[in-house]
Amino acid sequence: MAFNFDQWIDRSHSDSVKWDKYHDRDIIPLWVADTDFQSPPAVIEALHQRVDHGVFGYGRPSPTLIALFVQRMAERYQWHIRPEWLIFLPGLVCGLNLCVRAFTAEDEGTIAPSPIYPPFRKAAQFAERNQLSVPMRLQNQRWLPDLPAIAAQLDGREKLLLLCNPHNPGGTVYRRDELLALQQFAQQHNLIVCSDEIHCDLLLEPGLQHMPFAALNEDAAQRSVTLMSPSKTFNIAGLGASMAIVPNEQLRRMLCRTRRGLVPEVDVLALVAAQAAYQHGQPWLDQQLDYLRANRDLVMTRINTLPGLHLAPIEATYLAWIDCSGLPVDNPHAFFEQAGVGLSPGLDFGDRRFVRLNFGCQRALLIRALERIERAVRALPG
Repeated sequence: MAFNFDQWIDRSHSDSVKWDKYHDRDIIPLWVADTDFQSPPAVIEALHQRVDHGVFGYGRPSPTLIALFVQRMAERYQWHIRPEWLIFLPGLVCGLNLCVRAFTAEDEGTIAPSPIYPPFRKAAQFAERNQLSVPMRLQNQRWLPDLPAIAAQLDGREKLLLLCNPHNPGGTVYRRDELLALQQFAQQHNLIVCSDEIHCDLLLEPGLQHMPFAALNEDAAQRSVTLMSPSKTFNIAGLGASMAIVPNEQLRRMLCRTRRGLVPEVDVLALVAAQAAYQHGQPWLDQQLDYLRANRDLVMTRINTLPGLHLAPIEATYLAWIDCSGLPVDNPHAFFEQAGVGLSPGLDFGDRRFVRLNFGCQRALLIRALERIERAVRALPG
């Protein structure tokens, strides 16, 4: 079955965070990380059936959903997890916040790469925990953390290392040796590792394989919490269904204790959508990845021909981390917004010289946005 990712879906009257931001302005929204594609037909059909049932009381993950997820981890990543390791959450961001609060005391700190997805930074701020930033640097055109750069700043009070794999922003897919180096760092400093792997299904570079941090070896498994979700993969983020995989029983108890009375169970419709996505969504996902690869290649080509801009290769995600430091502008985000393209400001991630562009959209819309970017950049004084 062929799926039409060029189909235009009007989101302007759907209470969309992404589209409502600029509802009264001629600005193309390519910022927050959801796509403009309809979810897989199997997901939509399953939701219709559940709505037709008409009763929406409290629910729980079905044995089928749990078995599908366990099987998926084994088949895709050779990671053999147990059902009792799973904690279902109504979103991945609450998992980040729970980890910070569960595994650090008030006088203890966290470590996270920078730039990074803003909720990593906010989770530490909300809990009033110190966060030490590991600079992400371009190494052979890949964004990687420079662990030696922070060695002198460690004081022994750091308890939690936050990872994002694939990395957001930047799109790096960590290789096994790179994950082993991170594990060695965690061992050396006695750190628990929270690994956000929400984009693990969105690998764009042929030949790459995602490896969960916890799948490295037993030590990695026992010191880690892995966060995953079908939300980005199948564009069901607004429903909210995520999983924390916690092999260590003590860490699992700590996480559940911190959650009590604060974080609700997953919505019944979200569970239905997740099960349908994992059970029947792979053909749709395969075609979406082909479409996203073509969008990525278009963005790479167009951006890297413009003076003052640079975009490193994107191995995964549908997000482009664009270096604007060569432009004669103080605020790249405001500059492109004035040009009619709404991007995510790099300052939110930790570097104001950058912007993040979401290319998970219809190609015709992406081309219009890239044309506006090009006109604005070429109109700048040389």
